Amino acid sequence: MARSAFSRSSKNWKNQPLALSILRLWLGVTWVYAGWNKATDSGFLNAASSHYIGTQLTGYLGHSPISFLLRKMIEHATLVGWFVMLSEFAIGLAVLSGVAISLAAIGGAGMSAMLWLSSSWSVKPYFLGSDTAYLVLWIVLLVLLLQKPRVGKGKGSKGGSIIQEVIPDLTNRREVVRLVGVGVVAIAAAFAGGALKPKIAVPTSGSAIAKLSDVPLGSTYSFTATDGTPAILFRTKAGVFAYSAVCTHQGCVVAYSPSSHLIQCPCHGAAYDPNQGAAVVAGPAPAPLAKINVAISGANIIQI
Repeated sequence: MARSAFSRSSKNWKNQPLALSILRLWLGVTWVYAGWNKATDSGFLNAASSHYIGTQLTGYLGHSPISFLLRKMIEHATLVGWFVMLSEFAIGLAVLSGVAISLAAIGGAGMSAMLWLSSSWSVKPYFLGSDTAYLVLWIVLLVLLLQKPRVGKGKGSKGGSIIQEVIPDLTNRREVVRLVGVGVVAIAAAFAGGALKPKIAVPTSGSAIAKLSDVPLGSTYSFTATDGTPAILFRTKAGVFAYSAVCTHQGCVVAYSPSSHLIQCPCHGAAYDPNQGAAVVAGPAPAPLAKINVAISGANIIQI
C-alpha cells in the first residue's frame, strides 16, 4: 500500500520539521494526560459522584445543539466513559509513537468537535473555550501528515490516496503488531490509573452522610447510599429526606432541577415530585423513586 514520503518520515522524530514535533508532542501528551486524569478520578465512572460522566453529559443538555445524541449517550454513560478514556490514551500514544497517526488525528479532531458542541458550545466569545483550538490543531496535524512533498517539475509524486494514508495497512504484520501494542498499553494505563485512584468511602448505617452545615435549608446534596447506589438528599424546614437517584424506568441517574422543583431523568423525560414522596408526575417511569431513610444526628446527617 503506497504511502507518501512525508507521512513515512513524519513517524521519525528526527526527520520531521520542528513545528510538527512540537505539535505532536503537545497533542500526544495532552491526550494521554486526559486519559490518565479520568482513570485516576474516583468519580468519573461512579454514578454517585458529581464528576460522573453521566452527570457531566446531563449538564450539557440545556445548551448543546447535539442534545439528542447526548441523551442516547447518557443511557450508557459508564460505557461511554470507558470509551472516552481508552480513546484518549490510544490517540495520545498513537501520536507520540507514530502508529496510525493520521487516523489518530481524525479521532482527536472528532473528540474535540464533540466537546465543542457539548461542553463549550455556550462559551462566548468562542476563543475562551479550548475545544475549538484543539479542533484546529488536530486538523492542522492531519493536513501536515497528508501533505505530499514538493517535487521538481515533471516529477509528480505517486503517493497513495488519502484513504491509504489514513487507514493502517493491516496486511503488514509489523503495522498490526504496533496497533495492538498501542491498544494494550492504553488498556494497561487505564487499569493502572484505576488502581491508583482513591477509594470512595461507602457509608454504613448510622455513619455521617454530610455535616448539617454543608447542606443549607432549601438545598440538595448528592451522596452514595449504603447499598452503593447514588442518592439525593433534601433539606427543608420540616427536616431532611432522601431518594434513590436511579430512575425506575431504565436506570438512568436522575437529578434535581431547581427551576422546575422536580427530580428529572435526562434519558426519557421522567419527572418526580420530591415533595410528594417522589411520585411520578411525567414520563414513562412506572413507580416513584425509592425512599432512603435519613435523619439529623447532632451536627451530622446520617442514613438510618
